[in-house]
Amino acid sequence: MRKLTLAAVGVLALVAASVAVAHGIDGAKTAKALSGTFSATSSNVSSNTCTTNDGKTLTITNARYTGTASGDPDLTGPITLRARSVVNSDGVGVVNGAFHISVAGGSTSGSFSTVYDHGTIAGLAAGRAHAPSAQLVANISATFAPGSFTGGKLGGGTAAGSAVELGPGKCAPASHPKPEKSQARGTITAISSTSVTVAGLTCVIPSAMAADVTAKFHLNDRAEINCSLQNNQNTLTRISKR
Repeated sequence: MRKLTLAAVGVLALVAASVAVAHGIDGAKTAKALSGTFSATSSNVSSNTCTTNDGKTLTITNARYTGTASGDPDLTGPITLRARSVVNSDGVGVVNGAFHISVAGGSTSGSFSTVYDHGTIAGLAAGRAHAPSAQLVANISATFAPGSFTGGKLGGGTAAGSAVELGPGKCAPASHPKPEKSQARGTITAISSTSVTVAGLTCVIPSAMAADVTAKFHLNDRAEINCSLQNNQNTLTRISKR
């Protein structure tokens, strides 16, 4: 099994689910095998990205998914999942959440914690089945994208699993480089409705500024101009008399 590394803050450790399951099955008196399949698509998705302190882009998505589950009676019916995925630019991460299946005469529900590896998830689900006082522990796997679960399985064997290591780290909003700026002070040696030149620096005049600039400034006036690089052109942002 491959070992992959992801740095993230505030993500539940995958082992938390297995610890809860260990306590949950204390005193269980019977066990039976069951399995089901499911697929679901999102009705709303919210996501944001940030950059980790190791230079990775982290995409965090929260969504609600609805679809259909089928298989054993306790795993058959409309299914709703709420999932939070945390995936980095290497294509690995975790997907955690909760599910609810409206089965005949009741419901089966629980939580899941899975590893994401390049489009697939595999992990553990735990909760309660419709059968009176029945607890559910199941392997869970699926093909996953922020908009859908497809080929999902509860029990019955899963796709090959992976592991991620969650470490401490900071995740800051993705930064955007500041535009390059330039400034000049001196005599206006050229001016038109589209550009102005001061002390050898020529800047394009935005159309919204053109009428005001040409009305107030003329050839041989002394001025100070401030410009920024926009679309690979020095573009006037401010002009004042000096």
